[in-house]
Amino acid sequence: MYSFVIALIIIISILLVLVVLVQRSKGGGLAQDFNSGNSILGVKGTTDFIEKTTWTLAAALVVLSIIAVGIHKNSVSNSDGDSRISQQVQEAQEETQAAMPANFGEEAPEEASEE
Repeated sequence: MYSFVIALIIIISILLVLVVLVQRSKGGGLAQDFNSGNSILGVKGTTDFIEKTTWTLAAALVVLSIIAVGIHKNSVSNSDGDSRISQQVQEAQEETQAAMPANFGEEAPEEASEE
């Protein structure tokens, strides 16, 4: 399920980039190259359609991103609520402590110096 949502996010992101590139901006944009669309819907109709498409794709991207976080959060946590990363950190700490000598970190006894 998570992979499907991620695939949808990627597809929507690509479509959103393409739609934004087609929009007419102050510099003209790529919309002026698509004159056949203007003759069918009119300039105002094409602009409204592209703007609505942009907002719809942006909203879908936000919603799918939130859904992906929820799905991923549920899939990586176990029944205790700890994440896999924190479990791995705890296991690594236990292995490190087991490998250390018993008196590691303690000060060495001072030797009596004879003068």
